[in-house]
Amino acid sequence: MSDSKEPVSGPLRRLGTSLLTLGRIRLELLAIEAQEEKERVAGLALWAVLAALLAGFGLLMVLLLVVVALWDSYRLLAIGGAAVVLLAAAAVAFAKLKALLAQPTTLFRASIGELCEDADALRRRP
Repeated sequence: MSDSKEPVSGPLRRLGTSLLTLGRIRLELLAIEAQEEKERVAGLALWAVLAALLAGFGLLMVLLLVVVALWDSYRLLAIGGAAVVLLAAAAVAFAKLKALLAQPTTLFRASIGELCEDADALRRRP
């Protein structure tokens, strides 16, 4: 009787080892994707903040130039126009931010695809 159990335990052990190895590989892929996404988001945030600050300072300097140039004759109109321009730029920025937040994330897309392929491969086997 013990001889009949030996052949069954060998394939089960190999199957278990294979499943553990496959799971480890998929977890490593998930970790790599998470690290890549973290680095991408950090770089994106850094450049977005820098670009926004520089663009904001540039716009502020242009508006200040217009206000100073029109100070003697149209000071209130120049200040009001500058405020409208800044508020319009802020509205555009908020609309773009809302559109970006509405987009679906691509985090773990490759891992999910690999897991789906694994599941399909397991379903095809007899």
